[in-house]
Amino acid sequence: MTLLVPVILSGGAGTRLWPLSREMYPKQLLALAGKLTMLQDTVTRLAGIAGAQPPIIVCNEAHRFTVAEQIRMLGMSASAILLEPAGRNTAPAVALAAFKAQQLDPDATIVVAPADHVIRDPRVFQGAAETAAALAEDGKLVTFGIVAHAPETGYGYIRRSEGAGPAYPVAQFIEKPPLDVATQFVASGDYYWNSGMFVFKAARYLAELGVFAPDILEASQAAFAAARSDLDFSRIDKSKFEKCRSESIDYAVMEKTRDAVVLPLDAGWSDVGSWSSLFDALPADEEGNVLQGDVMVHDTHDCYVHSTSRLVAAVGMDDHIIVETKDAILVAPKGRVQDVKDLVARIKKSGRSESSLHREVFRPWGSYDSIDNGERFQVKRLSVKPGGVLNIGSINYIDSLNPLA
Repeated sequence: MTLLVPVILSGGAGTRLWPLSREMYPKQLLALAGKLTMLQDTVTRLAGIAGAQPPIIVCNEAHRFTVAEQIRMLGMSASAILLEPAGRNTAPAVALAAFKAQQLDPDATIVVAPADHVIRDPRVFQGAAETAAALAEDGKLVTFGIVAHAPETGYGYIRRSEGAGPAYPVAQFIEKPPLDVATQFVASGDYYWNSGMFVFKAARYLAELGVFAPDILEASQAAFAAARSDLDFSRIDKSKFEKCRSESIDYAVMEKTRDAVVLPLDAGWSDVGSWSSLFDALPADEEGNVLQGDVMVHDTHDCYVHSTSRLVAAVGMDDHIIVETKDAILVAPKGRVQDVKDLVARIKKSGRSESSLHREVFRPWGSYDSIDNGERFQVKRLSVKPGGVLNIGSINYIDSLNPLA
């Protein structure tokens, strides 16, 4: 029987959700839409697909221990955790996972999903994934097209060709359109939001990659072949993988292959790509507000207010995002949240650590919180897990600036 192997892509930085999401602790590792982190929610959702094996997870080195720990907390395991030494977009990342899946079963089918999406109706998604797996048996490369309920300008679109269903030949992939064009797309009924989720045979994907992007296939294969094991992780060879060009799976394969099909999906999906999309994905109170943490509001409407460490109060606010963490506060109109990424770039350029690190930094043994510092001193609160072992000499100022120390 062919193995069905979920592949979870967990390499994003999620800077549009700063200050909660940061380079060294991005949104997929946070519990933004429920009790589970987005990674844990994705692992659980994919495990519900009939016949699904433990997942292959592709992440970067800085997140490896947190990824492993979050899976362990679910009482689950991974088939593999592949450590990308550099970001090269989705086409090479999926190639690495496909090579690993073929080691498990040369005829494996893989279900590719980002770690940072919200799907409100997982059973609908699981049923669609099972339908897609059957299509993959016939050599199809399936992408999920999200049924568009509004003319979103923050998503790419997929135009379908005529067909009998349940999946349709892909006619065109379209980049994020302006509002008037998106409105026409939604009205036509022939366009779907591009979900970035796929189902296909590992061998079939690699074969098409060899046809349309042979340089990516060659570089990915060389890097995977030179990988070395390190505890529970597989370290992809850095020097070989850095030679691979950066390319999305859409550009590298899906736009060129004749066997791409789009399967409509209406399951309450969101890519949570901004504070406004997170707001839309969460239930609001009678005033239209989403309030999380220690928050009090008065005469405030349609706002997202998040408190991490202290009371946050708002008066007379409408359509705003307010996010408090231990070391940073963001206040922005909902209509300007796409600019948060530019703000984070400015913070990073200025040399401030808040662009990449939280005040509390997580380690395999627990965490430490830099609660105070001055010219000749620094005070840290250590939280050590039961059985955790640490080297006190490594908990110093340099460590607070170097997340890989």
